[in-house]
Parts: sequence; structure tokens; C-alpha cells
Amino acid sequence: MVRAKRPSGDLERSVMRLLQAAGRPLTPREIQPLVGSDLAYTTVLTIVTRLYDKGLVERERAGRAFAYRPVADEPGLAVRRLHQIIDGEPDREIVLSRFLGSLSKRDEHLIRQMLSDLDARPADRPAPPADRPAPPAD
Repeated sequence: MVRAKRPSGDLERSVMRLLQAAGRPLTPREIQPLVGSDLAYTTVLTIVTRLYDKGLVERERAGRAFAYRPVADEPGLAVRRLHQIIDGEPDREIVLSRFLGSLSKRDEHLIRQMLSDLDARPADRPAPPADRPAPPAD
């Protein structure tokens, strides 16, 4: 029987979704049945190790194994990816300019509103980190 090959990165995305939904660190042994019974333990271990090496998850000892948890939620991870892309370019102004020029009118309006909100924020109240929601207003 020939198995269809999974798209590149599909397993990593599946494991990340599971870890984010779990609400607690999970070991590879706990992840294995949740992601698919056809996967070998070593495959799951390879996936979480790659995620750890990429800085997308952190780990802590859980007996003889490690338990893994995401370093950020989905929006926080998207922000990290954007920063990595922009930081890797020699001329970030051109990249940002082209990105802004490619936005839909709706997204452009949304960004303008968000920038306006940032300008109106009191100086003693910094923006929250990208991987955490803003605290409630006082």
C-alpha cells in the first residue's frame, strides 16, 4: 500500500495546533495518538525537536522525556515570522513599502486605524508584546 505524501510542513502545523489547544505542555508520547496513529514515535519526536530548534516551542523535563509548549499563540507566531522575513532583508524600507502597497483597501484602513490608536496611547502605557493580548483598559 502506498501512502500519499503529506504537504511540506503539514505535520509541524498539526503539532503546533495540538500544542496550542492543549493548554499545557505535552510529551511526544501524548502528541502521537492525537496527531495520527500512523506516525511513529520517532517521527513525532523529530517534529517537536525541529519546532524547538526553530524557537517555536519551549520544553521542560517530564520524567525522562521533555514536554513541549508553544512560545506564542497563532497571531504571535505570525508576528515572529513577519519579523524574521523583514529582518532577513537588506532593505527593509523597500519590503515594507511593497507590502503596504499590496494591501487591500480594507487592510489599509485597518492599519491606519491601528496606527492612529497607537499614536493616541499614553506614553506611560507601552504596547503589549505581540504574543500576548492587551491588558484591559483601566
